Amino acid sequence: MLKGKRAIVTGSTSGIGLAIATGFAAEGADVMLNGFGDSGEIERRRAGLAAEHGVRVAYNGADMTKPEQIRDLVAATAREFGGVDILVNNAGIQHVAHGLVASGEKAAYVTAKHGLVGLTKVIAIEAANDGVTCNAICPGWVLTPLVRAQIEARAKAQGIGAEKAREDLISEKQPMLEFTTPEKIAALAVFLCGDGASTMTGAALSIDGGWVAQ
Repeated sequence: MLKGKRAIVTGSTSGIGLAIATGFAAEGADVMLNGFGDSGEIERRRAGLAAEHGVRVAYNGADMTKPEQIRDLVAATAREFGGVDILVNNAGIQHVAHGLVASGEKAAYVTAKHGLVGLTKVIAIEAANDGVTCNAICPGWVLTPLVRAQIEARAKAQGIGAEKAREDLISEKQPMLEFTTPEKIAALAVFLCGDGASTMTGAALSIDGGWVAQ
């Protein structure tokens, strides 16, 4: 589906970003990994993806808070692969249900996520006839290591079992008592970068167990 495409996935050394990078590689795209972590572990993952899927996989540790390093990342990808077709900002993907709805006591977080959804729409309009699409993936609860830690802390603090703590946590926001997985988010990202989504742009797509349907 993505054979011959060249992708940059920021924040892709673990978690959701790594799942997206894996999904792209599985569909034939060359992938530039980006993020922080143990250099040996990052190299193991890079080499593993390349060997398993027969694509080119490279790594660049650019700090995405520094514009000059972002430019260097794009330039390095173009040198390595001959161009860039796909850019996934994983830092903006996590828990972007808050780009569509609010939660109390999270003013800065919700403001930032709403801003990302607005930026998505502006880019979509400005690049509408340049062969560029821009969409926002808006997950609800994703069972990441951070969320697992929250569940464990809740269970300990309330003296309840882990399963009860899990259900209580997720039901505070979602009607569906099921976590979204990184792999499901990756599958949506793959679709959005394929021909079937070539006229989808400026959309904020919920994958949130019904969170924003309420």
